[in-house]
Amino acid sequence: MKIIANVAAALATLVLLATPAHAAPGAVLRGLDKISGQARDFTAPVGRPVKFGTLEITVRSCQKAPPEEPPEVSVYIEVVDHPVPRRKDEVVPAKPVMSGWIFASSPSLNALEHPTYDVWAIDCRS
Repeated sequence: MKIIANVAAALATLVLLATPAHAAPGAVLRGLDKISGQARDFTAPVGRPVKFGTLEITVRSCQKAPPEEPPEVSVYIEVVDHPVPRRKDEVVPAKPVMSGWIFASSPSLNALEHPTYDVWAIDCRS
């Protein structure tokens, strides 16, 4: 009976020591304006919208793999486009563009599809 208790305690310790991906309070993203060719890195705090051109990007989560695992940064973003009206009296509604995970190691896996802008995950900020 004592052996079973020791094995259970050892397994519980291993479970507690297992290191999941670390959540971070913000993400570093890189945005590219395809028209001008300008790329810019910017920090986006979790839960706060950040503007990039006509896009409003809200990071919901940023996960970074622990150092002993292969490097990976995963960022869950919500992107809304606020197009510029062509006429002064025109009202253009905001348009949701993307809601999902983007990955630093595979930017094309779940890429933002927008005619003017590209956005990539770079890192998590603590």
